[in-house]
Amino acid sequence: MRVLSALVLAPLALGAVWFGGWAFALLLAAAAVLMAIEAVRLLFPAGGSVGTVIPLAVTAVLAIFLAASGLPDAALAAGAAGLAFSLAWRSWRTERLSPALIAYPYVVLPLIALIWLRQDKDHGLAVVLWLLTMVWAVDICAYFAGRFIGGPKLAPRISPKKTWAGLVGGMAGAVVLSLGFSIWLGEGSAIILAFVALGLTIIEQAGDFAESAMKRRADVKDSGALIPGHGGILDRVD
Repeated sequence: MRVLSALVLAPLALGAVWFGGWAFALLLAAAAVLMAIEAVRLLFPAGGSVGTVIPLAVTAVLAIFLAASGLPDAALAAGAAGLAFSLAWRSWRTERLSPALIAYPYVVLPLIALIWLRQDKDHGLAVVLWLLTMVWAVDICAYFAGRFIGGPKLAPRISPKKTWAGLVGGMAGAVVLSLGFSIWLGEGSAIILAFVALGLTIIEQAGDFAESAMKRRADVKDSGALIPGHGGILDRVD
C-alpha cells in the first residue's frame, strides 16, 4: 500500500511542478488546508481549536495565491495578519500562544517559498524538481541505511528509529542525486550544489524531528491517515 500510494501521488506532484503556475498553486493550496488541520491536531492534543485551524488554513491559501499572482509582499503580509489574528484570538480566550507561533511559520512560509522558487523562469522548474527528488532520495537512502546498517540512535527520545547511519546514508543520497542533477543540467558548480545538498539534508532532518516531537507530545504515530501506508500530509512534507 505504501508503494501504491507513492506511485499515485508522485506523478501528481511532479505534474503540478512541471506545469507550474496555477496548477502548482492549487496543489499547494490543497496541501495547505490539510497541513493546517494536521498541525493543529498535533499542537492541540486535547482537541483542535477551530479558532486556530480556520485562520491558519485561510491564511496559507491566501498567501499562496497572492504569491502565485506575483505579490510577494502581500503574501507575507497575509501570513503576518493571520498570525496576529490567531494570537489575538488565543490571548482573548486566555489560551497558550506558542502553538500558533509554531504552526504559522511551519505551514505558511515553506509553501510561499516553493511558489517563489517555481516562478523563476530560467531555473524554477529544475530547482523545485531537485528539491523534491533530493528529499525523496534522503528519505529512501536514510531508511535503507538505518535498516541494514543500524547502529547508534540519533535522537532516541524524539525519534527512536532514526540512526546515525541513516543520517549519513541520507546525506550520501542527497549528494549523489545533486551531482547527477548538476551533470544533467550542464551548469553550475557540482561541488557547491553538493554542499548545499548537505546543508538542506540537515534542515530536512530538523523538520522531521520537529514533527516527530509534535507527534510524541500528542501521543500519535502519524499526523493523519490520509495517505495509506504513509500517514498524513505532514508525514510526507515535514
